Amino acid sequence: MNPYIEILRPGNAIMAAIAVVLMIFVGHNYNVPVLFGALLVLIITGAGNAINDVYDYKIDAINKPHRPIPSGRISLKTAKIYAISLFLVSILISIFISYLVNSYWPSVIVICAAILMYVYASHLKAMPLIGNIVVASLTCFCFIFAGTIIACDTGDWFIFLVSIYLGLFALFMTLAREIVKDMEDIEGDKADGARTFPIIYGKKIPSIVSIILIVVTTLMCPILYIYNIFNIAYMIIMIIPIIMFLYSAYTLGLNPDTETCGKVSKWVKIAMLISFIAFVVGSFNFGIFAYL
Repeated sequence: MNPYIEILRPGNAIMAAIAVVLMIFVGHNYNVPVLFGALLVLIITGAGNAINDVYDYKIDAINKPHRPIPSGRISLKTAKIYAISLFLVSILISIFISYLVNSYWPSVIVICAAILMYVYASHLKAMPLIGNIVVASLTCFCFIFAGTIIACDTGDWFIFLVSIYLGLFALFMTLAREIVKDMEDIEGDKADGARTFPIIYGKKIPSIVSIILIVVTTLMCPILYIYNIFNIAYMIIMIIPIIMFLYSAYTLGLNPDTETCGKVSKWVKIAMLISFIAFVVGSFNFGIFAYL
């Protein structure tokens, strides 16, 4: 793969852009501003991944020597310029979107996200739990960013409230999964001298936090149907991730081993993907579902 594409971690960037695509379907808005929003999220996420590689190059030189910077395919200076350039491109696109929807809010969100991504890579990543919260918050921002564009474009601010709800869902579940992943990687992180949440506090407290986040988010799931935001198809599909979420919380326990953490992390990720499908299907009124 071309190193300038590889350093963006395109799979990760596409997953972030999918959050905007989901809001496009949920809000039934296929206008130019929100389409540019999906492109913007793709670019800014790539920029964030690239700047992460810049600040992680010493660790990657040991653990991931095949990455573009430690392998010598991109110099450290070039990678930093590349990342900053992509951040600037993202901000320029956000200004264009703000012009299209006649609101400065899309630009404000993007500028704040760009600053947060840079500070995360340079300073916050090494801070226990704070780094996890930042990653989860950026996932939340993708939904809120899309909801803001649609609301400013159409004047439908109810869709903005829906985007906040979906953003919180993604935030809580992403945070839970990030903590579980840290528990899975605890031995390797110790060897690297990292100070993650589980390393500092052991596994019990992080496990309790993860379980609470998973259970609370699971309890949030029916609200979108109860208040007639999504149709019955949403709840039918959500039965699967709800079972997976609760089983994950039960399986995790208070002192999970590495294998258990790996399984729970995978289950939560799969359940989140199914949930996103439920969001899309539940937002459409078709057939008998239009009346249920």
